[in-house]
Amino acid sequence: MLVTTIIGYALFYFLRKNLSIAMPGLAQDYGITKTSLGLFLTLHGVVYGLGKFVNGPLSDRCNSRRFLCGGLLATIVCNVIFGFGPVFAALIAGDNTGTAFTTALVTVLGVAWVANGFFQSMGNPPCLRLIAHWIPPNELATKLSIWNSSHSIGAGLVTILCGYIMGLGVLGADNVGIGMWRWCFWVPAIIAAVGLVVLIIWLPDTPTSEGLPELAGTQATDSDADTGESTGPSAVRRVYLNPTMWVLGLSCFMVYLVRFAILDWGPMLLKEAKGVSLVGAGWAVACFEIAGILGTLFSGVATDRLAGGRAPRVCLFMMLGAAAAMAVFWFLPAHGPVLPYILALAVAGFFIYGPQAMTGTTAVNLATKRLAGTAVGFTSLFSYASVLFSGWGMGFLADKTGGWTVSFYAVIGAALVGAALFLALWNTKPDGYDELEKGNEK
Repeated sequence: MLVTTIIGYALFYFLRKNLSIAMPGLAQDYGITKTSLGLFLTLHGVVYGLGKFVNGPLSDRCNSRRFLCGGLLATIVCNVIFGFGPVFAALIAGDNTGTAFTTALVTVLGVAWVANGFFQSMGNPPCLRLIAHWIPPNELATKLSIWNSSHSIGAGLVTILCGYIMGLGVLGADNVGIGMWRWCFWVPAIIAAVGLVVLIIWLPDTPTSEGLPELAGTQATDSDADTGESTGPSAVRRVYLNPTMWVLGLSCFMVYLVRFAILDWGPMLLKEAKGVSLVGAGWAVACFEIAGILGTLFSGVATDRLAGGRAPRVCLFMMLGAAAAMAVFWFLPAHGPVLPYILALAVAGFFIYGPQAMTGTTAVNLATKRLAGTAVGFTSLFSYASVLFSGWGMGFLADKTGGWTVSFYAVIGAALVGAALFLALWNTKPDGYDELEKGNEK
């Protein structure tokens, strides 16, 4: 289950973080502005967050394998359509040049990417639901930190792959292969299609559906949890009206703002602000992701072994480390050797991916396995509301201020605010299973 869900969710990232490497090609080939590109990112993120809010409760009541595979198939189709965007735009505009064509192209690409955002939201909730059903609470942080490597594996590999794709063909003025951006969508789609077959064959559902008993100590005693009604009194009490969940959601907002600032804008920012080639930028963002794997593993072990399951205590110190690493990266001089940029981003990735993983762990443990998808859907509203700034906001500020300085200072500030929010959660209990054992949720 763990290995297969890692593969499955990594493939979702193959079809999601490919846009960041392709954006310079879209700007070069069609003159699409940073503001428009940032709007793609923002709308995608907002729809993704809303989609998780809808699909989270739904995934608690569905077969996880079918739910996950259906979402992956739909996002494969969206990526293929995105690659054919100019063809559809030319049909709409009646020409393949001019203002009408550009407007049609932005519209077609925007619709395809927003639709991709919704179907992407079908990937995370069923994975976390399965993990909560197969892994006991006292091991969840460690095992979930292992699973969380899927984010970094998918995003890291696709940035390297697409970085090399963008360097192929006839190079334009910005040393970007003319027309190669579309292969950043078609090649990952082909790889994901192969992976989809693997998921259909090997991914299990919950233990009870496989003829096995529930995990000891996680059985629900209240009728609301037993029936899995993710919109009933249990969900309202334990998720929607839980002050801890709201603070946790705000923490997610800050964590994801920092994370997406690098994932979405890192290649273009490195190229324009630091003078790094797209191949080098692809490796830098990949190292951000690879170091994130180590950071998530560290945070999981530290939470279970050192913090007694209280993940916010670990997240506090890691957010402070992320803020420091991002500041070091920004103050490195431009047009220097690429290695210092890579190292600084790697350190930032190590520290930011721990909180990214442990916020999900905290939400799942507090809500219990019965409402795992619901809790993830709720906190994801905050996580992906962050793209209002990390997507459109950063692109708009970069266009208006003629550089990335103001935007990046705001990102560093967000990391510090996130640390303060985790401090407020210092005394949060490890999980919510004690409430189920008492049977006092009616």
